Amino acid sequence: MLAEERYNEILRLVNDKKTVTVQELTEQLDTSESTIRRDLTALHRKGSLIKVHGGATAVNLEPMTKDASLSVRRDLNIEEKVAIARHAASLMEKDDFVYMDAGSSVDLLIDHIAEPDAVFVTNAIGHAQKLLKKGCRVYLLGGELKETTEAIVGAEAIESLKKYNFTKGFFGTNGVSRDKGFTTPDITEALVKEKAVSQCRKSYILSDSSKINQVSSVTFAEFDGCTVVTTRLNDDSYRSCRNVVEVEG
Repeated sequence: MLAEERYNEILRLVNDKKTVTVQELTEQLDTSESTIRRDLTALHRKGSLIKVHGGATAVNLEPMTKDASLSVRRDLNIEEKVAIARHAASLMEKDDFVYMDAGSSVDLLIDHIAEPDAVFVTNAIGHAQKLLKKGCRVYLLGGELKETTEAIVGAEAIESLKKYNFTKGFFGTNGVSRDKGFTTPDITEALVKEKAVSQCRKSYILSDSSKINQVSSVTFAEFDGCTVVTTRLNDDSYRSCRNVVEVEG
């Protein structure tokens, strides 16, 4: 397959799925990882896609309307996510009452928790299981289980959140924008995130660099209402924002 043919096929897959891994592309195009990585670099330089660690995401010309599966998102930008997770874990204190949002970045955060005496509430079954294995006290929201993100959503989950007053909350996001705030594709998940943020004294958004200046369908929090923990900022204008923390990664 010629380079231009590969480029066209890569762009078709990326634009269709929004997020793809190098492994997926090597299997689909029947070529080597090194070739795919070179192709992604070339397409990134052209502005045709956004190259991230472990794969690529579509250039966000329109609001994202579909979530990539959790299994795919876990493998993307893993080095950045680990650095973000370590920093976020260091923010927890002994007496904290913590909300843990569903998502791959928050999932990694659990691996680095050094304060098991904090109490946790989450809407992700996988998070609850990991927290239990670390010896943490954890509460799980009730409601409908969403397949792609493995998040519990719906009216029951929102009603459950009303009785909680969290000291800190940690959230994933699909997009970070100073104008549009923090966004996600699914309205049901956005409503749960929105309610959880409102119940937190301090809310942290864990966002790798690929999410900066991206916009998805539904806003769940205003930009100034949360602290962003990120790394490898390519947009210098965000560095002047008092609520943006850039960590090394």
